[in-house]
Amino acid sequence: MPELSESIRIIQESAKEDRFTYLTILQYHVTSPEILPTLNDVLQDAELTQEIGWDLVQMLLKIEGSESCLETVARLGNPREVVIKVMEALEGLAVAWDDEVIVDVEKPGVIPESKIPGKFITLLGMLGILHQRIKTKYPSRFLGPSLVKVFEAYQPTPEMTASVINLVYSLSGRKRPPLPTRKSSINVANPDHDGDESKNAPDPEAEQEDPKEEAMQSKLLQAFVTCMLQRYVNAHDMLWSPRLLEIYNPNKSVPGKKTLTEAFRENEELQKRDAVVGQLVALLRDLGLNKCREEFVKSISEGPVHTDPLVAFNDFSSVDDIHLSPGGAVCLVAYWIFSKDVFGSDSPRPEMHIFPDHAAILGRFLGREVQSEILSSPGIADALLAIGLGLEHRELIKTEEETKLMSYHHNLTLISVFHPDIKVRNAATSFAGSILHEEPDDQNRLEILEDLLENCMFASLKACAITWLKEELIAAKQGNLSNQFSSPDVIERLQYSLFPDMLSLNEMSIEALVEFWAQNHLFLLQVANFAYLLFTGLKDLVPDGMGAAVGQRFVEPLLAAAEKLQKADGSDGEDRMQLNILTDRLHSLGLQ
Repeated sequence: MPELSESIRIIQESAKEDRFTYLTILQYHVTSPEILPTLNDVLQDAELTQEIGWDLVQMLLKIEGSESCLETVARLGNPREVVIKVMEALEGLAVAWDDEVIVDVEKPGVIPESKIPGKFITLLGMLGILHQRIKTKYPSRFLGPSLVKVFEAYQPTPEMTASVINLVYSLSGRKRPPLPTRKSSINVANPDHDGDESKNAPDPEAEQEDPKEEAMQSKLLQAFVTCMLQRYVNAHDMLWSPRLLEIYNPNKSVPGKKTLTEAFRENEELQKRDAVVGQLVALLRDLGLNKCREEFVKSISEGPVHTDPLVAFNDFSSVDDIHLSPGGAVCLVAYWIFSKDVFGSDSPRPEMHIFPDHAAILGRFLGREVQSEILSSPGIADALLAIGLGLEHRELIKTEEETKLMSYHHNLTLISVFHPDIKVRNAATSFAGSILHEEPDDQNRLEILEDLLENCMFASLKACAITWLKEELIAAKQGNLSNQFSSPDVIERLQYSLFPDMLSLNEMSIEALVEFWAQNHLFLLQVANFAYLLFTGLKDLVPDGMGAAVGQRFVEPLLAAAEKLQKADGSDGEDRMQLNILTDRLHSLGLQ
């Protein structure tokens, strides 16, 4: 390795050589941070940098502390050539993530020592400068591919997201507003904002911009930011729906137990999540997405859902060819509702109702592969729930008589089964119960409960159905109502779904009983509690002769199976406790 003083001398004196020779000299001598100040001085020669700047990007990116040199390259190099090299560098970062990204649902991000986020932030700073320098007839043709490369190299960390926000503000011609001084503020290098724009060299191939370009660039930026919003929300547990439930039902909070709302207010990491999403939404507002009008809602409920808007970024001819991210649009509406009700923000009122708008959006997003869709996009599922809760809270229920409640309720219950976060699952269960009880047609309510009890394969959902049935029976009794839930006919109709024939348990091996208990214990415990309420507190709803039949086909074989399981080897403490509860409750019925 040459001495530093020798390298400095050669870099200074050899700048007069032909460009190819000089690049070879630089590749040999520019290998450490100490040489970078000298190189940056040499690069102030605009003619030199315009010729060799684009060849320096990859070389400089490997050296720590090269940000000033790369900024000079962005300001003085040929912008059309340098932007291509920046896109290539971003593509390289996207490939590098394969080795470095931590696959961790609890804390998505990157290895703390990773150099990639710093390189990403530097490259985006260069893009902010370069795109302002490119003066061409169709600048959107440079902008679209650049945004695709940014998205591919992006990881949803607060710092990288802040860098993207800086870039979009630069590309839109707006300055990022000053952030409030608080722990959750995220600031990263922003040379376009903080640097000296007067140092920028003119575009040597400048052309007059086409008048249609402004609208296309604006739509590209809107679409891009909705993609970023979707990506960030899916990667972080925003927990909008359970937090809204806390706000709407403060009396249900457990005294002395910290609520989610308090946790997000006090924890710095959680504060950052809210701050980043708030900044993305503020950016979209500044880009013109600031109304939740019927047309906007219709674009989500009727437009294509499972599409990648970025595909069109490389090939478009008009504004109509560029589309927002459907998932990002859902997250935007959810945040408008959430921030209005939790933070008191001045968000637009949603011009939509649960029926038909939200029901259509929910059904289209969940589609046919419901489980995979919820697991791959947990943030969108939470956002969809938040929108439904917010519309219910605003009493924006329906605009037409036909509501298709059963399919809507079915989709809500599937979120309560498949969502990876129990707090969101609980919010879905609560909302499903609330929307069921609000249905004015008692026949519809009964048919939904009957469908769940007869056809649902998930024990947890069948247990919820029993809870909802119990609430309907109690409401009818306390309100002295005359409806489907006020006579023994309802129990007669549902009895074989509530108390199925369990005689086959007598023939099962202990291994089969263990599996049966694991799959059905939630339902069985709920049934036992319901039976106690029915046979002790709601006796007038029990059809004549049903008690003996239930005792014979349901209670006796289930008790026998439970006693076998209690004696079996390998059952853990929780299983034994639940089996004890079941047997105690069944014995208390007096039907065996």
